[in-house]
Amino acid sequence: MTRKALYEETLRRFGENMPSPQTELVYSNPYQLLVAVILSAQCTDKRVNTITPALFSAFPTPSDLAAATEERVFELIRSCSYPNNKTRSLLGMARKLCEEFDGNVPDNMDELLSLPGVGRKTANVILSVIFGQAAMAVDTHVFRVAERIGLTRASRTPAATEKTLVANIPEELLGKAHHWLILHGRYVCKARKPGCGECFLADICRYNGRLKAREARAAEKGDKQ
Repeated sequence: MTRKALYEETLRRFGENMPSPQTELVYSNPYQLLVAVILSAQCTDKRVNTITPALFSAFPTPSDLAAATEERVFELIRSCSYPNNKTRSLLGMARKLCEEFDGNVPDNMDELLSLPGVGRKTANVILSVIFGQAAMAVDTHVFRVAERIGLTRASRTPAATEKTLVANIPEELLGKAHHWLILHGRYVCKARKPGCGECFLADICRYNGRLKAREARAAEKGDKQ
């Protein structure tokens, strides 16, 4: 199968099996999603969703968060990973939003990247989910799943993966494709124990093809002994 055909068939099957993929982070406005995505770095969405209700209740706006103390924010997010760093990032982000953007979340990459705690992945999530722009956020799930399926080949960095996916996925599907790959990696194509037996991509997946070939060689070797 050519790479073009692989992309077309992969996207078609995702569309059939997950017609309306959505982020699992709970939010009600751009500010809340930005906070949630910053918290989600190396932390599960499930954990983030247990933290944010109290956080948003205490600091419902960027100005409220900007005026908070490190001690109070840390107390509310301490159960997530790297709470010290994330406390500083959240406070720095909120203060810059208020000082330079009138409390509004920017709608472009350069300005988003100027915010403390915001890297390219976080910025792409905001651009895609909030502003409907053609952006591909690459987290560990997207990086792993794209490589396993064969959509990317030996990409060494998330940036390289992003570049390849953006070049091969139609703009109108990039937002959905981001969620497709994340959800597939979270629930089916898991890092340690991929569920190839329940995967609707198994017959076209490079990773599963290699597993089958390895099993066939092992069986053949066993027959000869």
